[in-house]
Amino acid sequence: MSHIAITMHAGEEQADMLIARLAEAGYEGFEEQPDALIAYIPEGDFDEAALQSVLSSYGIDYTKERIEQENWNAVWESNFQPVLVDDFCGIRAEFHPPFTPVPAYEIVITPKMAFGTGHHATTSSVIRLMQGIAFEGKDVFDFGTGTGILAILAEMMGAVRADAIDYDEWAVNNTIENVAANNSHRVKVWQADNLDAVTHTYDVLLANINLHVLLRYMHDMRRLLKEGGILVLSGIMPADETQILEAAIPAGFALQQRIEKDNWLALQLTAIAVK
Repeated sequence: MSHIAITMHAGEEQADMLIARLAEAGYEGFEEQPDALIAYIPEGDFDEAALQSVLSSYGIDYTKERIEQENWNAVWESNFQPVLVDDFCGIRAEFHPPFTPVPAYEIVITPKMAFGTGHHATTSSVIRLMQGIAFEGKDVFDFGTGTGILAILAEMMGAVRADAIDYDEWAVNNTIENVAANNSHRVKVWQADNLDAVTHTYDVLLANINLHVLLRYMHDMRRLLKEGGILVLSGIMPADETQILEAAIPAGFALQQRIEKDNWLALQLTAIAVK
C-alpha cells in the first residue's frame, strides 16, 4: 500500500488545528517540523478536493509526494525519536538504546505510520493520566489503538485483559507486531470501525481518537464500562471541552480530571449510574 505525503508550511498553532482536521479526514501519521507539518494518508484514501477544502480556510499551500510501500519504513524510522513521558514510560524502537535511567515502563515499538507513537500531546497526556490509574487485575479496552502502546502499557501495569480495536488494517498489524515485541500475552487486537460487536464490560476504557468519533460513541462507551469504571478521552482541543461534557454527562459520566498540553486536551471521567 503506497502513501501520499502532504507537506504544509504551518506554525505550531496551525499544525495542531490541521492535525485535528486531517485525522478526521483519514490521515494516519503526522510529522511535526519547526515550520512545517507532514501528513500521511493511504493513496487509495487520498481526496485532493477534500484536502484543499481544509487548507483553503487557513491559506496554506502544500506539496504532494507519493511514497512507495517499500520505502515507508525507511522514511518513518529516519524521523522517529525515542519518547519519554516523565520518568514513567519510555517508548523507543529496537534500534534505539535502552533509556538511562530506566523509566518505570519501557515499550519497544516498530515505528510505522500508525498514530500513537507517544510523540503527540494527545498520546502523552493519556499516558500521564494512566499513571494515576490502578490497572492491577482490571479489564481494559483501547478504542482506536493505533500502535497499541496504550493497551501494552495497561498490561504492563497489571491489567488482566486488554482488548484493542482500530478501523485501519495497517494499525492492527502494527499493533500485533508491537504486542509480540513486548511479550504482551494479554492484549488482543482486531479490526473494527465501531463498537457494535463488543459486549464485554470493562473497568477502564481508553479512547484517543477525535471529537466526532468520541461524540458518536459516547453512549456505547458508557455501555462498555462497569459502574465506577474509568474513561480516558483525548484527541480533542480545549475549545471542544464543553461539547464533550455536554455529551458525556447525560450518557452517565462525571469528570474527574483534565490535562491540557500543546493546545490538546485529555479528560478522565468516571462511569456513574444514570438516573
